[in-house]
Amino acid sequence: MYINFWYPTCLSSALTDKPLKRRMLGQDFVLFRDAAGVAHCLSNTCTHRGGSLSGGQITGNHVECPYHGWQFDGEGRCRRIPSLGAQAKIPSRARVDAYPTQERYGLVFAFLGDLPEAERPPLLHIAEYGPDGPIEGWTVTIQAFEWGFDYKRSMENGIDPAHNEFVHPTHGFSGKRENYSVTPPELIQTEWGTGFWSSTLAPPLAEKKMQAVSGRSESAVIRAGTGHIGVNSIWTFIHPTPDMKIHQYLFECPVDDANTSLYLVNLRNFLTDPKDDARMMERNEYVALQDRDILLDVEPVVTPETRTKELFVAADGPIGAYRDKLKRWEKYGWRIDIETVERNRKKVAYAIPCPARRESKGWILDTVPLIRPAGSIDKAGTAELSAV
Repeated sequence: MYINFWYPTCLSSALTDKPLKRRMLGQDFVLFRDAAGVAHCLSNTCTHRGGSLSGGQITGNHVECPYHGWQFDGEGRCRRIPSLGAQAKIPSRARVDAYPTQERYGLVFAFLGDLPEAERPPLLHIAEYGPDGPIEGWTVTIQAFEWGFDYKRSMENGIDPAHNEFVHPTHGFSGKRENYSVTPPELIQTEWGTGFWSSTLAPPLAEKKMQAVSGRSESAVIRAGTGHIGVNSIWTFIHPTPDMKIHQYLFECPVDDANTSLYLVNLRNFLTDPKDDARMMERNEYVALQDRDILLDVEPVVTPETRTKELFVAADGPIGAYRDKLKRWEKYGWRIDIETVERNRKKVAYAIPCPARRESKGWILDTVPLIRPAGSIDKAGTAELSAV
């Protein structure tokens, strides 16, 4: 798991009038809205006596710890310590880590890391989504899942050009074509991602309504593209016909190294009546469950450290490129040392470092230990990036 990326925390609709506890990157966080409705994300551990902030309540612009009533604002600063009295000066060390947030695409994202704004990797951009929702001609559905597999396995599955033929009967022919093969994809490399486009023979559309919309009832070659941005986001564009488009954006967040939360933002430019949403969501879930069932049985659970323990072929080029980027981000010192975290689970309360830690000292909680491999380098500055 890696710090210094944007992670989906929850559906926007999940943030109500109570604090929300979320486990991400193996650590606990509290999410809440202030009086103006702005979403905030803090480390969940109160730096007084270890209380769980998410078990408390929202008081105005603050989240209040249920243990002793300490109140923290959206910047993580303590604003009230009841036992000291109303006029007491609050110690400067009375603070918790606070993380930048963005509310986009019906989701609340948090930047879980300490990079200053100018150096942060981008959040995957959805061109079909405007400030107030989908742009004209497009409609959206959002689905959330939480399953017991390593998020990296899921990411690699999403950019795997060879699995569709065998895992998804709606996408391929279940391996029954004797002349089936995969042309090694030509990779599109950017600083923060890898993608590719391909043409694939797809089975006939099963639903009569889909046949009518597409004008196609036979097998046909369709155009599709997919790729990742950062450690945890995937874009997939499927064009069953030149005019019929499905654009999917998958945002993943590791709960820990064996469990993953997934948020699928699906946009389409056909069947845009809301009454068709349930059909499309059912179809999306049907496909997602096929991926889930495969990934739940993959061994080992966690992606291997080296490729020598898996036999790669030409079609695995996108997965290899993704792993290469993970190694580079590890050299930046962004990978969490999970073994040390787990070894100290009952003895140490850690926090993902937030940007304010670069500006001040005297923090109470230790930051999560990070892996610093040989040849580590510092990352300074990033390039602006679009998804495709």
